[in-house]
Amino acid sequence: QLVESGGDLVQPGGSLRLSCAVSGFPLDYYTIGWFRQAPGNEREFVAAISWSGGTTYYTDSAKGRVTISRDNAKNTMYLQMNSLKPEDTAVYYCARRKGYSHSIYAYDYDYWGQGTQVTVSS
Repeated sequence: QLVESGGDLVQPGGSLRLSCAVSGFPLDYYTIGWFRQAPGNEREFVAAISWSGGTTYYTDSAKGRVTISRDNAKNTMYLQMNSLKPEDTAVYYCARRKGYSHSIYAYDYDYWGQGTQVTVSS
């Protein structure tokens, strides 16, 4: 099970930390990714982390503003987002992919959380 939380309404320039609590499967063999989907758009990749080695991956647009991390003891992954812009408004999902490599394609992830809404607006 993947359960996202932390979404909120935030002003432009603000920050948010999203959480993805994971249970029910051995994380050591998976990569966990964050995607987002705005109304009318396809789901797009934001960042991912290989749970075993902690290797991280980011889209070019996320680099410098977004940090993905994990807490092994809590089986929880985090997405810290800074300098938020209105175009960051979307539902944010975490998802799992078996193996140690990431993918930017949603169809390569086999299990998804329910999503958490992030709205950036003044």
